[in-house]
Amino acid sequence: MKYCYANRRHTLYPDNNDSWSPDPNAYNDAFLRKSIDIGMDGLEIGFQVLNSFGDDDDAIKAFAKRLSDAGMPAVAIRAGGSLTAAELYSENKSRLARMIDVAGMIGVGIVNGALSAPQRHPTHPEFSPGHPKSQDASRDAMIYDYERLADELREATDRGAPRGVTISVEVHQNSLVDNSWSAKLVHKLVDRENFGINPDLGNIIWTYDEMEETTEQAIKELAPISVYWHCKNMHRINHPENNRTVFMRVPLSDGEVDYRFALTAMVEAGYKGFMAIEGASAGDQFYQDQKSVDYAESILEDIGAK
Repeated sequence: MKYCYANRRHTLYPDNNDSWSPDPNAYNDAFLRKSIDIGMDGLEIGFQVLNSFGDDDDAIKAFAKRLSDAGMPAVAIRAGGSLTAAELYSENKSRLARMIDVAGMIGVGIVNGALSAPQRHPTHPEFSPGHPKSQDASRDAMIYDYERLADELREATDRGAPRGVTISVEVHQNSLVDNSWSAKLVHKLVDRENFGINPDLGNIIWTYDEMEETTEQAIKELAPISVYWHCKNMHRINHPENNRTVFMRVPLSDGEVDYRFALTAMVEAGYKGFMAIEGASAGDQFYQDQKSVDYAESILEDIGAK
């Protein structure tokens, strides 16, 4: 298994930046060295960082070369946004096309996206995550929503194919693709070799106050069609009297997703892609994220996959 650092912070003294920040300088030498030290093989880079270069392709190439020369190449680009909701549709579509072109230009094989739209119900706090409702959810969708989405994704995959780019859609709350059956439906409708699913089990846990399916059920269904894999873990704290669940993020070894089961399912399905570890959101990220890598390595050794 190869490990991608889908980090959510850059926290080495004296700096403290989040990974949504458009500042490429956050990927400094100290951060890159420490990422290597904890066992990472590459980085997921957000479109915000790449967009900070504007149309300066030479600057983007130089940034990618700096990462690669340091031993932590960019291996995935994060470029999400709804392709069916009217608000920001054009912006999301244009950004996805641009990130596919950038990925091809710098040799990144995966462009991953969650298909969530901006919150349209600001006066309704009961919406996902952890509430009984989820915006744009599969349980509220019609088949033509998926047919339109598949049209958009086929266009994206056809753009990516000659550039050596695979499109990954993330199972994610507040989107049409939020569980195993909806992910399988989209995969079948798109029907492209360079298209697949990111089975983010953490997102399945926190979409609703009560889970639609277990993570074990989901990973068995999704492992055969997965091309990229966000991994995080958490504890669920349910307040049934309030129809509300809250969540505490923890390393992969310590939460409610059984990654021994999940890793075994992915290995048995022949998955050869990255295990993209979504880094700790509080505390010492490097201690916690190394714990996640070491835990995954111990499982792979146990099941004879190393």
